[in-house]
Amino acid sequence: MIIKMAYGKEQIEIKLSDRNILQIVEPPPVSTAFDSREVLNKALANPVYTKNLPEIIYEKKAANAVIVVNDITRPTPYQLILPPILRELEDAGIPAENIILLVALGIHRPHTAEENRIIFGDAICSKYRIENHNCDENLVSLGHLSNGMELVINQTVADADLLITTGLVNLHYFAGYSGGRKSILPGVAGRGLIESNHKMMSDERACLGNYSSNPVSDIMLEAARKVGVDYIVNVVTAGKDEILFAAAGDVYEAWLLCVKYCEKHNVVSIKQPADIVIAGCGGYPKDINMYQSQKALDSASLAVKEGGSIILLAECSEGLGEETFEEWIRQANTPEDIVERFYNNFELGGHKAYAICRTLRKADVILVSSLSQSMVVDMFLQYAESLEEALRIAYMKHGDNPSIIIMPEASKTGIQVTNLE
Repeated sequence: MIIKMAYGKEQIEIKLSDRNILQIVEPPPVSTAFDSREVLNKALANPVYTKNLPEIIYEKKAANAVIVVNDITRPTPYQLILPPILRELEDAGIPAENIILLVALGIHRPHTAEENRIIFGDAICSKYRIENHNCDENLVSLGHLSNGMELVINQTVADADLLITTGLVNLHYFAGYSGGRKSILPGVAGRGLIESNHKMMSDERACLGNYSSNPVSDIMLEAARKVGVDYIVNVVTAGKDEILFAAAGDVYEAWLLCVKYCEKHNVVSIKQPADIVIAGCGGYPKDINMYQSQKALDSASLAVKEGGSIILLAECSEGLGEETFEEWIRQANTPEDIVERFYNNFELGGHKAYAICRTLRKADVILVSSLSQSMVVDMFLQYAESLEEALRIAYMKHGDNPSIIIMPEASKTGIQVTNLE
């Protein structure tokens, strides 16, 4: 059998014997017999648990608006999503010069002007003001959350007459699902608050696909409520420009509709874990760096046997992707060093190193990437120049007839084991 998997902006072919493949784990194909714009417009016309945008603007007497948007690591179809929102705002009396698009970077690097043009298009970039969130500057405190964390967020967000958040909903390795409340925390929050929230990922309930009793998700929602999000537009996509499902309105209820859709379409059952899991991230920009690519390991770890091997395909064209993450990796002599540092001296960015070590407790990880061998070894992963070499390494451990599961887009695929043996 020959399978193609995305790797950066290209594809890699996998040639395997049919007898070794337990399952190709990916969401079932979805119907594309509908129009993305129609799906979006239907959501905008029927907001969930809120009034429509013109009514909200009228009631609040809003003279300006802030729209929180995702950064480049979340391939959100903004050239479809933003025009109808912006049109509604202007038709309701908010002029273009009073509308700001704020990029929810969390602790990620700022966008370049060229990246904004790629994501939002020339027309939007030339007409509207676009700002990068900075987790260390232009911040204000709105008091404290119920767990004692200080709610420090972007000043521009706090000052907005009308606050709209937008996003992409899919599986998330410790928040359960992305989207919704994550636009505020961590999206436009201060560094200290993001760190405190991310440290909660050590709770066993903070895991992939869990949204009903997840302490990380719960405090994110509380933050979004306290900040005063007026309206959200969230989507589920099949590709960069294919919107499968959309919901608008209340920051929780609209998001929950998208979550339910994802849960139905993205959680796949397997009969048993495999000796080897070949996991892809879905290509660029989801494998732009190791900081992002790590997310695929959490899904893959659910599909691999104890003591198994995960082969991760992640180009990582921008290296590790975050300074603190890299520092933790380079300063550790063993995975246990990172785990101890996570509990005793937590720093944002280091949590990704901890997440990798969490996977290594269950399985070896062989990385196929553009990273140097020394950098891969520093992460306590096994280096492979190619997929063929990675398979040779895995076969040496598991013999000539291993069971294999293939996950072309592991980070967006949940796993449910139906017959654990």
